Amino acid sequence: MAGDGGYERDRNYITTRITADGRDGYPVEPRRYRLVVARACPWANRAAIVRRLMGLEDALSMGIAGPVHDERSWSFHLDPDGRDPVLGIERLQEAFFRRDPAYARGITVPAIVDVPTGAVVTNDFARMTLDLGSQWTAHQRDGAPELYPEKWRDEIDDVAEKVYRDVNNGVYKCGFASDQEAYDKAYGRLWDRLDWLEERLGDRRYLVGDTITEADVRLFTTLVRFDAVYHGHFKCNRRKLTELPALWGYARDLFQTPGFGDTIDFEQIKTHYYVVHRDINPTGIVPLGPDPRGWLSAHGREELGGRPFGDGTPPGPPPSSERVPPLGHG
Repeated sequence: MAGDGGYERDRNYITTRITADGRDGYPVEPRRYRLVVARACPWANRAAIVRRLMGLEDALSMGIAGPVHDERSWSFHLDPDGRDPVLGIERLQEAFFRRDPAYARGITVPAIVDVPTGAVVTNDFARMTLDLGSQWTAHQRDGAPELYPEKWRDEIDDVAEKVYRDVNNGVYKCGFASDQEAYDKAYGRLWDRLDWLEERLGDRRYLVGDTITEADVRLFTTLVRFDAVYHGHFKCNRRKLTELPALWGYARDLFQTPGFGDTIDFEQIKTHYYVVHRDINPTGIVPLGPDPRGWLSAHGREELGGRPFGDGTPPGPPPSSERVPPLGHG
């Protein structure tokens, strides 16, 4: 928490990279590493989406932490015996301590763990998705899209930074502000940026160019959580996403695109935020709404043109072990 009542995210991550040339000591090798995510977490959701779009399921296994954690770390409480079946650990914290027994920073997802040693390699979420697209090409599926094309990189970076500052992290700045002034400032920046995005997406299908890029992945994971969590729980309540025509259509368009909606579990998302954040929601009561079935309604965004995967193709269905419940389940 910043001294002025504002929320400051700790961005001091383990920045070791897994690369094709192994420059940091961790070369790309199929089935050597395990991506650990949580369905609840928007930052981890990015990695799960890009892994799906790249078709890396066979090359990079995925462990799924449950939605509830304590001050120690995310845990595998949904797995049999409460342990990740590949890493054999109860808490992600164990993999961080194997990397550094004195590790004192945040235990965050997504994280990639070196299976032979059981030690975390990286939890640098922003770099991770870029590397899944650029360093793992030898193991990507035929038809994998290019999410970070050279000709659009400057614009992707610019849009993604604005979205990170004011929206991805902006909702947290609203939710965790500890005084009115900090909240008011964060709320203003959030809605100024959402207004900007609403206008930008009014006549274009995607944020940059005419295909899905890294920028879209990064915005989607916040939008998909907006009405279920951020609108009420984080007090981002000027309007609901469903009341923003362009953004709501855009978000549904992506949700219905293979690789996006099939990574979303609304029950786990709500359980995490409403149960874990007892300082905001002391009762721990998880709301029953909103009804998620609207995510499957027609969006009409095809009329704007665009080619979702560029010269590539959609990914196939997720592995059976990674399927999420259908909308309205439970």
